[in-house]
Amino acid sequence: MNPFESTPAVTMQGQFNTSDTHKYSVILPTYNERKNLPVIVWLLAKTFQENGLEWEVIVVDDASPDGTQDIAKELANVYGEDKILLRPRAGKLGLGTAYIHGLNFVTGDFVIIMDADFSHHPKFIPQFIQLQKAHNLDIVTGTRYRSTSTPYLEEASPGGVHGWDLKRKLVSRGANFLASTVLSPGVSDLTGSFRLYRLPVLRHIISETVSKGYVFQMEMMVRARALGYSVGEVPITFVDRIFGESKLGADEIVSYGKGVWALFTTV
Repeated sequence: MNPFESTPAVTMQGQFNTSDTHKYSVILPTYNERKNLPVIVWLLAKTFQENGLEWEVIVVDDASPDGTQDIAKELANVYGEDKILLRPRAGKLGLGTAYIHGLNFVTGDFVIIMDADFSHHPKFIPQFIQLQKAHNLDIVTGTRYRSTSTPYLEEASPGGVHGWDLKRKLVSRGANFLASTVLSPGVSDLTGSFRLYRLPVLRHIISETVSKGYVFQMEMMVRARALGYSVGEVPITFVDRIFGESKLGADEIVSYGKGVWALFTTV
């Protein structure tokens, strides 16, 4: 069954010539993702094509020394330059500014942000879209820490994490517990980075967000709630990266704690 066939009448109509009428722009920040990029792009193309969706992928590469940009150019030749857009930057400038940079080039009316390292499987994107349509949501975020979606979606399966050691799991759980306790944002997975946004909503939230690094994703959700935007959650299975090394370090963890305190005193 196609999950888009039972869309309620309350859903806002888009302007694109597909049964869905919307276009989905994926902003994919990369740094040393030469091996992962072909896999994630192939899965994204397959997901969008099988569901009859209009799409594009904006690759924001921060001058990767491993040849990631060369791979992105080859992928543009395979899928089309209208589908794969390489928009590089001069150096490693951070995740938040990567989204800001990518937003300058999107042509869709919805934006998906996700990791390029295969931690986020595109198979969950149809559920994001289905939940958004069913409840006319501004944002849908993936969660590793719920067994059902909110609002409820029958197709959703319990979320989880695979490939992390105990230390990494404790850091992630602790970070979410700290922010949830102090800030009460009403979202179970504040540090996740797999989300669907309405384009104007993402532009607004980013314009209000001041954090960088690991804390950026958490602040985005806190700001979204403070600004009155509606947020839904879909359980996802998070798998640790296939190739390369995690970019999370001790400095990011300390920065996260400082970011939680800053938001507690200002939002």
